[in-house]
Amino acid sequence: MNAPPSSPAPATDAVVLRRRLADALAATGDLRGPAWRAAVESVPREVFAPAWFERSDTERGTMWSPVVGDAATLARVYEDTTLVTQLDGGVAPGDVEGPVFGAPSSSSTLPGLVVGMLEDLGVEDGDRVLEIGSGTGYSTALLARRLGDDLVTSIEVDPETARRAAAALKAAGFEPHLVVGDGLDGVPDRAPFDRLIATCSVREIPRPWLEQSRPGTVILANLTGWLYAFGQARVTVTGPGRAAGEFLPGTVSFMPARRHTPPAPDTGAALAAAGPDRPTELGPEILRDWVGRFVVQGALPNSQQVTAQVGDGPCLDHVLDVDGSHATLLPQQDGSWRVREGGPRRLWSLAERAVTAWRAQGSPPIDAFRLSIDPDRHTIHLPDRSLSWDLPRLEQRRR
Repeated sequence: MNAPPSSPAPATDAVVLRRRLADALAATGDLRGPAWRAAVESVPREVFAPAWFERSDTERGTMWSPVVGDAATLARVYEDTTLVTQLDGGVAPGDVEGPVFGAPSSSSTLPGLVVGMLEDLGVEDGDRVLEIGSGTGYSTALLARRLGDDLVTSIEVDPETARRAAAALKAAGFEPHLVVGDGLDGVPDRAPFDRLIATCSVREIPRPWLEQSRPGTVILANLTGWLYAFGQARVTVTGPGRAAGEFLPGTVSFMPARRHTPPAPDTGAALAAAGPDRPTELGPEILRDWVGRFVVQGALPNSQQVTAQVGDGPCLDHVLDVDGSHATLLPQQDGSWRVREGGPRRLWSLAERAVTAWRAQGSPPIDAFRLSIDPDRHTIHLPDRSLSWDLPRLEQRRR
């Protein structure tokens, strides 16, 4: 009688799963060349995500349950999905025993997005790369496998996240140059870089990134604002403080860099406002459209959206600006909208003007927009400049 076939050892399973992951990413178009395929097939993701949180939506709200990786959960690690590895800036899966509330603060990003970004970066042999945000270290390992340890520098702002990434990289056999610090400042003693990639979102391309580049350096970064609209920008440095490029297609978003997060909104004025209102053809649905929200954010770069109610009244959408301006959208029984505006500027009027200009051009997609950078300004614009806006100069303000 023949003995039943034995199950393959976990290491063999991982090899098969990595190959299957590479095949899946090639099928979606995220993996496009043999160099990154070799990296995906050889870097053990389970080393970088030994434990994670699984999400569950309950009557009490979203909760997170810790999962410790083992042979039974290995296939989960090699799914094209994001694994949340930290909550609230410091809570790891090993710190809790059951479902908990919390906000994700670190993750192992879905491999398709990671690999697609690395392909978009256009890395060539011999390039010196700076990665902003080490995270779990998985993307750092892919870079080190592709280029070699000496050419890869990765900086992480959270000390505990950095410690875990360093340990995982060492366990996987990689020794890139790792730095604990604020990635917005770059790593000047390792400059200049040929490629720079950010795994956090920023409100502008920080001046140090440009200063630590050379003509021809490619920077890939996720641009956002306080309305949390996002666009994946790829620019090429053309000279001191200068760069130009485009936004890539897709709906990519990352957690914002800590220095670029908005202040707590002051809802008092908007909730207490009882002034006149007017009809508007632009309802809050524009803020649920990926590109529409991006356009409104361009017009209102220092504004936030808050949904709140007063007493037993309905939940209303409010747009609040740091200068004290505010707009509240008021639903009508016939399905139309009115808006109440207050403060020094008429926020919704500015949003209406920007959206009207965008729609007049046929509502172009996110990849129709360009990003032009010079020492004085960052400008997002359509190629013919029929719609454009300048971003707030944050680094100048900070200095």
